Amino acid sequence: MILPRYHIAVSQIPDAGQGFFIDEPLARGRVLIAPDNIHTVWPESKLRTYAADAIEVESSVRWFEDQFSLTPEWSDECFVNHSFTPNALWHLGFIFARADLPAGSEITMDYRYVIGSGEQMPFVDSQTGRAIVGLPWQQVLRDSARAVAELMCSSVQA
Repeated sequence: MILPRYHIAVSQIPDAGQGFFIDEPLARGRVLIAPDNIHTVWPESKLRTYAADAIEVESSVRWFEDQFSLTPEWSDECFVNHSFTPNALWHLGFIFARADLPAGSEITMDYRYVIGSGEQMPFVDSQTGRAIVGLPWQQVLRDSARAVAELMCSSVQA
């Protein structure tokens, strides 16, 4: 479920293809995307029986622990691109605004949170040239939970 008005257009990130842009301002801590219509969830062990370029693998994201949700229909959420300095935070399938975002912002998140532990994306980060390698689940949960708590605390104080 995508909450703000948005559009898909050519990404501002070199070699990224299409990007996800919001059409209205969004306050820090607000939810941009929430999980909905999750109809297929597989354990990583099942997912890894498929070739790396299989639609099942290419359309999967780690949801929690070793469980991956699959979206082979390639929904618009899939156009959120990677950045090591993202303006959005992934946490348990939700994507939050890390800062106040003006209309027209291209939404980015850190892909290391949604790929398997130690899994490497087939491309490098276009800004840094660094490999994008999945983080261990415990680190993802700890870091994203802390970041969400900080967003919520600062939103309450504002």
